[in-house]
Amino acid sequence: MIVTQTPLRISFFGGGTDFREYFLEEGGCVLTSAIDRYIFVVIKERFDEKIRVGYTRTEMVDGIDEIQHELVRESLRKTGILRRVEIATMADIPSSGAGMGSSSTVTVGLLNAMYHYLGNPVDAERLARQACEIELDILGKPIGIQDQYIAAYGGQKLLSFEKDGGVRVESLEIDNGRLRTLNQNLLLFFTNVTRQAESVLTEQVRNIDSKKEILGEMKKLARKGKECLLAGEMDDFGLLLHQGWELKKQLASKISNDFIDELYKTARKAGALGGKITGAGGGGFLLLYCPNGRQKDLRHALRNYPELPFNLERFGTKVIFNYAR
Repeated sequence: MIVTQTPLRISFFGGGTDFREYFLEEGGCVLTSAIDRYIFVVIKERFDEKIRVGYTRTEMVDGIDEIQHELVRESLRKTGILRRVEIATMADIPSSGAGMGSSSTVTVGLLNAMYHYLGNPVDAERLARQACEIELDILGKPIGIQDQYIAAYGGQKLLSFEKDGGVRVESLEIDNGRLRTLNQNLLLFFTNVTRQAESVLTEQVRNIDSKKEILGEMKKLARKGKECLLAGEMDDFGLLLHQGWELKKQLASKISNDFIDELYKTARKAGALGGKITGAGGGGFLLLYCPNGRQKDLRHALRNYPELPFNLERFGTKVIFNYAR
């Protein structure tokens, strides 16, 4: 039996520049971090020839072609496991629509579990690349490629997406004290709304040609955000989040709405310097940067919205249990 733990993420700047439709022409850049909220994958051998998959529902099938969970099905195909396994996935947050990269986190966690199950572990780059192949090339999802890389590598990363299709992963060596301050000043609140990201992202991809100037500014913010973190200028980082959100809202019509705009305005009045909806937009979690002295006011203003405590995570996907009979 193998159990993997794979982190979810919060993306700070540059989301949208990780779409192939953009970065293969312009180059992309995203500043992002893993967090200590996870998706767990369990895989174990079965006595019979069947495949059992457990998630929000349970599947018992004779072959991989019958599996309805497309990420499990294609991960099994990719790794060459064809029969006699049980697989289960469990998440720390709502399984979809939260805006923390959960589908890519599942895919990376599945691949990592399966390769360890086969006794053939692979590195983070291969896990990320193969997760992209499954989600984009095989399943045709209208998504970028940042989530797969941060789930595989973990930590706080500046991801650069090159015109030749390569991905450069830069680790941010943030002083422990500064990282602690950043942790304390970042808060997540659930909007009580989940949404299907694909409708938002499909429009965003369609708009890329007309939004290149905005996307170029978002790339610049990713690099500025990195410099703020390394210099310990945390409040300036929070103000940059506000600039980034104002830009992001222009990428597609469903990224924000009257409800989200009002919620964000309430948060700013209560002391948040900046923030953004995580993920594609339209719902999920609201990430806010708020200096410590104003957080009591902020929590009171958003008291009707569940807060999700979290810390920034230094590690990517890993095996936390490995039992061989």
